[in-house]
Amino acid sequence: MQKNVFSCLIANSLGIGEKYVAATLSLLEEGCTIPFIARYRKERTGSLDEVQITAISDRYEKLLEIQKRKETITKTINDLDKMTPQLQERIDKCWDATELEDIYLPYKPKRRTRAQVAREQGLEPLALLLMKQREHDPERAAERFIKGDIKTVEEALKGAQDIVAETVSEDERTRQQLRNAFQRQAVITSKVVKAKSDTDEAAKYSDYFDWSEPLKRCSSHRLLAMRRGEAEGILRISISPDDEEACERLKRHYVYGNTPCGRLVSEAIDDGYKRLLKPSIETEFAALSKQKADEEAIRVFAENLRQLLLGAPLGQKRVMGVDPGFRTGCKIVCLDAQGNLLHHDAIFPHPPVNKRTEAALAIQRMISKYQIEAISIGNGTASRETDAFIKDVLAGRYNIDTKSTSKTASPQVFVVSESGASVYSASKIARDEFPDEDVTVRGAVSIGRRLMDPLAELVKIDPKSIGVGQYQHDVDQTLLKHSLDQTVESCVNSVGVDLNTASQHLLMYVSGLGATLAKNIVDYRREHGAFTSRAQLLKVPRLGPSAYQQCAGFLRIRDGKNPLDNSAVHPESYAIVEQMAKDQGCSVSDLINNKDKRDAIQLNKYVTSDVGMPTLTDILSELEKPGRDPREQLEAFEFDKNVSTIDDLVEGMILPGIVTNITNFGAFVDIGVHQDGLVHISQMANRRIAHPLDVVKLHQHVTVRVIEVDHRRHRISLSLRV
Repeated sequence: MQKNVFSCLIANSLGIGEKYVAATLSLLEEGCTIPFIARYRKERTGSLDEVQITAISDRYEKLLEIQKRKETITKTINDLDKMTPQLQERIDKCWDATELEDIYLPYKPKRRTRAQVAREQGLEPLALLLMKQREHDPERAAERFIKGDIKTVEEALKGAQDIVAETVSEDERTRQQLRNAFQRQAVITSKVVKAKSDTDEAAKYSDYFDWSEPLKRCSSHRLLAMRRGEAEGILRISISPDDEEACERLKRHYVYGNTPCGRLVSEAIDDGYKRLLKPSIETEFAALSKQKADEEAIRVFAENLRQLLLGAPLGQKRVMGVDPGFRTGCKIVCLDAQGNLLHHDAIFPHPPVNKRTEAALAIQRMISKYQIEAISIGNGTASRETDAFIKDVLAGRYNIDTKSTSKTASPQVFVVSESGASVYSASKIARDEFPDEDVTVRGAVSIGRRLMDPLAELVKIDPKSIGVGQYQHDVDQTLLKHSLDQTVESCVNSVGVDLNTASQHLLMYVSGLGATLAKNIVDYRREHGAFTSRAQLLKVPRLGPSAYQQCAGFLRIRDGKNPLDNSAVHPESYAIVEQMAKDQGCSVSDLINNKDKRDAIQLNKYVTSDVGMPTLTDILSELEKPGRDPREQLEAFEFDKNVSTIDDLVEGMILPGIVTNITNFGAFVDIGVHQDGLVHISQMANRRIAHPLDVVKLHQHVTVRVIEVDHRRHRISLSLRV
């Protein structure tokens, strides 16, 4: 019964058919993962994609939280012996968290308030008398309540007003009316704390020293910046509507005229608004606006992470990884096509050592000995100088005796982001992989491997350390982790994983697996050798039929016994493909390699009660390019050779660049001067755009125009409108 209610509520809120929501919830309850449901259960869900399934899952979790809260509220009110059938019905039918708290507020245990003290003193009848406003002489009426701790008429009326103030502030209609005022006209105001205004820490918040704007127009990055300044004790933030107008609107519901009682109620409302009602709703809107800003920042972070993880891979090539540096030299590693470390060294081609000829000879020897096919250079300190040096070496600009080196094709040179490489190098994962190497070697290996396969390498690093988010330490950390973990899982499963080469950490994110099963797979592979079929997974300790169903379709086996094991066709559909091949009078391999035979397949013949056209269409598409990588091809890139520092920049220059980060307000672009420039959203197109993601994507190669260089603050303003 409860599940049906949830299905209906979710369907209405998301605009998705109720039967498909119900089916999705059933699959999630069965332990199916979101990637598995989206890929292999399209008939049951109406071909919902991962975004829609994730939305259903998230909304379901929120409804479960509300249900749990309703149970707590019901128990509390029952314990107070104040539950009525009408109140229980309201609670049962309520699925809005804010409305639910409003219903509960009058019964909610709270610390001893002024109104509670007044009630204990027997002043509630006087408060009701004031609110009805039928008494012509409230002071005379108050005389009847002078007893005990109440010594005067003034004390009696003041206590009654306290009750009125609290009653009005806890009224659902009143609270919703003030919420409406906040939604329409609330202004967020930021002021600097005077004692901190001249400090170095405060300088970065100077834009917000005296700032105000309508809350509904405040962008997520500005709100998060202000909240960070507030957390650091530099700014003081407030959110408020037009207090006078809001208060007057409330009085229209409670004050019936300019009578003695009416004036007392009016005073009570002024007090209740300032002391109780406004602070409560302001806190509510502060939390809601922060939540909205968090969700937006996390959405952008997750999209940036997705683009980074799905960056174009070089593939299985022999790679030289270079972690550049000046004084400490450049750490060099040579990797085989599977990313295994073959050799490491250090060269010192730059000041202050300047052993350029010796370094050039070392590079040539390593390229020849390890048959290097590509060179990956980190984009940090000395990157431009190292890139130029290595290209000079490859071009033969050093007088080196090359008789001892064989003639090999010149490797391509790539510059890759090294964000997070130092975090990886000091991590347990890196120590487990390279227990005998120091952090510099591990960092260079990471730089080399992320050229070969960004996804396989970057999953080893905490996404918050990769450098593609904004205010990631200020947003809800639980929500951030949940979103980023889902993004990583989605990316890993959309690409697929080579069962025989994947690391334990990469396997962790495969649908249906996890840390334990990933380790068991690696241990089994180490003991028994390479997997030759997906079915062998069932021999892995603790990997049962359920986990096998979830993971098998996302794992690939190159050159296995069954060609379908290197495709996204799920083992549960192998029989369908085999029947297709039989009907075409050929083997499965022939079907994959022969377009005419695939074109001759009539999919309608294979529709059953369990398998529909969506699955059959996916199967046929996969047979055309089994095991294809959905990622783009890697393209080489070069910065302008005439520009290497911010001092080389001149307004009006047209330069090549790489998008390194995307925010709500624009995109940061690396133009090779060790300081990213900002393309503000207003400079991204000759039309109005909703978000930078509509125009650019992470690591996109772009051409920009320099429009301003602020040497003092080291800020570069760029434009895509070249």
